[in-house]
Amino acid sequence: MKELFNNYVQSLETYIMFRIKQKTAELTPMLKEKNRAPIFLSMGAPVQNPPKFVTDKIIEVLRTPSVHTYSTPKGESVLIDAIQQRMKNKYNVDLDKTEIFSLIGSKEGIANFIRALCNPTTDEKEKDIIMIPDPGYASYGEMVKVSGGKSYSVPLTKENNYMPNLEEVFEQLKKDGYNQKKVKALIINYPNNPLGAGCTKEYLQAAVDFCKKHNIILMSDAAYIDIGFEGTERPYSALECDGAKDITIEFFSFSKPYAMTGWRIGWACGNKELVGVLGKLKSTIDSGIFKPIQMAGAAILNSKEGDEYIIESAKGFQKKQEILTKGFKELGWDIDNLYIPTATFYLWLPIPPKYKTSEEFTNDVLTISGVVLVPGSAFGKYGEGWFRISAVCEDEKLEQVIERLKADGFRFE
Repeated sequence: MKELFNNYVQSLETYIMFRIKQKTAELTPMLKEKNRAPIFLSMGAPVQNPPKFVTDKIIEVLRTPSVHTYSTPKGESVLIDAIQQRMKNKYNVDLDKTEIFSLIGSKEGIANFIRALCNPTTDEKEKDIIMIPDPGYASYGEMVKVSGGKSYSVPLTKENNYMPNLEEVFEQLKKDGYNQKKVKALIINYPNNPLGAGCTKEYLQAAVDFCKKHNIILMSDAAYIDIGFEGTERPYSALECDGAKDITIEFFSFSKPYAMTGWRIGWACGNKELVGVLGKLKSTIDSGIFKPIQMAGAAILNSKEGDEYIIESAKGFQKKQEILTKGFKELGWDIDNLYIPTATFYLWLPIPPKYKTSEEFTNDVLTISGVVLVPGSAFGKYGEGWFRISAVCEDEKLEQVIERLKADGFRFE
């Protein structure tokens, strides 16, 4: 009965992480037989427990009267107030309550906002355009596709220091035959998945100015904004820029900073009209986040325990990165001349020259060594020739990854 579904859904691909997980499951018996049980460096999600403070809090509030009734899609006042305080304390961004809306995770919010922007059509020339980072989060393009729109790659490369000139990209878009009036939004994601790359505040201001000039919405995916390493410049919110509220909606998540991926809680904030339209759509789709999750989330946002957890987690991710960069350098990778992130838990490395594609390389590493990586091609056309590592597992397993690659002959040559 597949033919009964609309064209957009029929064109969707299974999310890359689920495809990798399925293939790994099929290979697991063989890998275990040769002492190469899978080590997962694929999924971009912390694996440690959330802060004890937040798990204690949700247990505490579960017996509170009326917490098991419907919530509101906007978010309970306790959560909205905490977000308001967090944005002021950390980024000096003043928000009123009309400029904040809760999300069942930032992924849901971004997908629904794109749905609100794109007028679905199968006519390629008439499709609304969303400019997306490339390499970028694998779901962006599929979100645009299922909404009936067209995604246009904004190349993030070593040559442009992962901060492309947006006016040059816009001119190329026009040269490629696209109608500039069909461009609805630009998505930026700093710190970036899969690169781990950050950007300067000046670049964020340039993105704001670009969008204002061309009457384009700036969608800032700030999922990794809290994961900055000690001694480095902190990542900025796009809303810190002059005039940002005129055209910006920013998406935040509890998943990455607090290892609360399964809780599904985040928020959108920024321009009142943009947040309001998203809220109107969500009000027809969902009934909000489970109240105890909101109450626990509100408690952690501005707490000493939450801030300490983020700092310690970042230190842990930095140590994991050091283990891997040392190991890959020993395996022949030119680590000293590659971009090494100062945020997130990602490492973006080139495939060895003897391989034609990133998928060929990651398949070999999985089949021979049981190490689960993600091919760069999964993140866009500019990702080919690279692979992504998510350094989230235990340090001992990361050491084991290097030992396996050495023993199995994987070198950069």
